[in-house]
Amino acid sequence: MNVFVTGATGFVGSALLTQLAGVPELQVYAQVRSSNGHLSAPVKSVFVAELNPDTDWTVALKNMDCVVHTAARVHVMDDTSQDPLAEFRKTNCAGTLNLARQAAEVGVKRFIFISSIKVNGEGTVTGSPYTEDIEPAPVDPYGVSKREAEDGLRALATETGLEVVIIRPPLVYGAGVKGNFLSLLRWINRGIPLPLGSIHNKRSFVALDNLVDLVVVCLQHPQAANQTFLVADGEDMSTTELLRSLANALGKPVFLLPVPAILLKTLLTVLGRADIGQRLCGSLQLDIGKAKCLLGWAPPVSAGEGLHRLAKGYLDEKNI
Repeated sequence: MNVFVTGATGFVGSALLTQLAGVPELQVYAQVRSSNGHLSAPVKSVFVAELNPDTDWTVALKNMDCVVHTAARVHVMDDTSQDPLAEFRKTNCAGTLNLARQAAEVGVKRFIFISSIKVNGEGTVTGSPYTEDIEPAPVDPYGVSKREAEDGLRALATETGLEVVIIRPPLVYGAGVKGNFLSLLRWINRGIPLPLGSIHNKRSFVALDNLVDLVVVCLQHPQAANQTFLVADGEDMSTTELLRSLANALGKPVFLLPVPAILLKTLLTVLGRADIGQRLCGSLQLDIGKAKCLLGWAPPVSAGEGLHRLAKGYLDEKNI
């Protein structure tokens, strides 16, 4: 089976290449943005291209059985572009649909799209998790672009017979993580006191190994065709519990001040950072029952083990 992975040097793409390299029946091909990129595992060939609406993918997609599309313009804090939505749409929607249409035209059977839980929205009521059947309600430009890409892919599947599989992860963590998780690791490692000792929300996260494992299952599972799956560790945590678990994984004490969540959210709102208040204090839960029932899938890595792998990767990188 020939598998083409886009975004092969990215956070998810790199982990996926490593996993696929251990599957004997797979022949893996990769797309990267630059020929200077380092691949985590050997591949049959590398295609250098940008994810643009007019990219010609014909040569790369010839004889491919499945495309796993991890490349994207990622969600960024403090986006400085004049029209963020237009930029996200150009790459994540138009670029994705251009790739998928060409895949269908050359006979690719299955297209796996790594989307985002931001398609569903930004938060849930504690105890009422998102499911695949809930009407999408994206808020930010990134989520909107992913939702529009999903809609276009489903229409393309109906039109051409291309099997589309959509996977929506929440915040992904693992060795090499950037963004918010990396900031938390740095703060804890430095012993910086944090005003997050009294947060009683519930949030779903997904270890990189668990996300990759579901992707591998979806490569060939017959019941995955034309389905959407939410993916998570299945072990929701409050922000306070997460910080304590990270400190334990790092082997460090953690200093958490018991500031009430309502006070913290109010302060951040006054400072113009209500979005940070939502991520720190609000709930965002996912129900992964569909993947378990339809695919017989279960997260192979516990949240505790996933956080220990994250901490080890962080400490190893610091010691290089």
